[in-house]
Amino acid sequence: MDTGKESATETAMQMPPRNVDGLRELAIRIGRDEADVSLGGKAHTVLAKLLERPEEVAVRTITELAASLDVNASTLTRLSTRLGYAGFADFQSVFRDSLAQRHRHFYSEQAERIVASRKTRARNAAPEVDMVVKLARESIGNVEGFIAQLSPADLRGAARLLADAKRVRVHGLRQFSALASFLCYGLGMIRTDVALLDAHGLGVAEGLAQLQRGDVVIVASVAPYTRSVVDAALAAKEAGCTVIAITDTLASPLVPPARHAFLVPHESSFFSNSIGAYFVFCEGLLNLVAAHLGKRSLQALERRERLIAALGIEST
Repeated sequence: MDTGKESATETAMQMPPRNVDGLRELAIRIGRDEADVSLGGKAHTVLAKLLERPEEVAVRTITELAASLDVNASTLTRLSTRLGYAGFADFQSVFRDSLAQRHRHFYSEQAERIVASRKTRARNAAPEVDMVVKLARESIGNVEGFIAQLSPADLRGAARLLADAKRVRVHGLRQFSALASFLCYGLGMIRTDVALLDAHGLGVAEGLAQLQRGDVVIVASVAPYTRSVVDAALAAKEAGCTVIAITDTLASPLVPPARHAFLVPHESSFFSNSIGAYFVFCEGLLNLVAAHLGKRSLQALERRERLIAALGIEST
């Protein structure tokens, strides 16, 4: 008997999965009592819950995850080592690597699905209409998704901040630069001193330097997150500004620095992030700010109307 080969084989069998899919398969085999490792009922339940929220596991601390699962941090450490990992950090790296890999090919994979469905659409009577209808229904689903998790307290708090803060700055890049501009325009209709954080292209640091403690910075980004927006949110909080985040999940890196975080899904067959639901949410938020301002918003809008008329901006 070649004990060396036998030992190597045993070691290979004990190597833990290095991707989330492999970890899911292991969890299933453990539940069926078909794996080399066994877990108690509580530990197996914790593992299943972690696999239900892979993005959160990738970015949250062991303390935050333990609190969200109502267990001790030591429970997660023991689970990690029981599965064969060196510790929780090693276990978490599986989720981080999988998340990074998925985000690396986000746009091309979205587009690939569109191309792959082309043959199916060609057999339909009106494939162009079908594609638009599908996207519209997906956006409706995203709207229903954010409605289901709206917090009255967060909405009230954010509206109050946006109405009463001395200065408001908005920051969103790439696709979300459009949302940032929309928010600036809407807020600027009903209050003063609202602008994009990097309005003049002088840089985020210069924009933040113009703010004071208590001013509000709205940031917007979704997976795959724009790193500079995340950095700006962290810097704004560190500078004493109040951060409001418009993002997608609790796993978003914009959530920790934010006093109020609003989560809007963007599940869609669109080749980029679907942002229709984000505009709907922002319209609602703007209405809340206007309601909080009361007569002040009405006076601002009336003044705007007088200026539009005086300058002959609108045609009849």
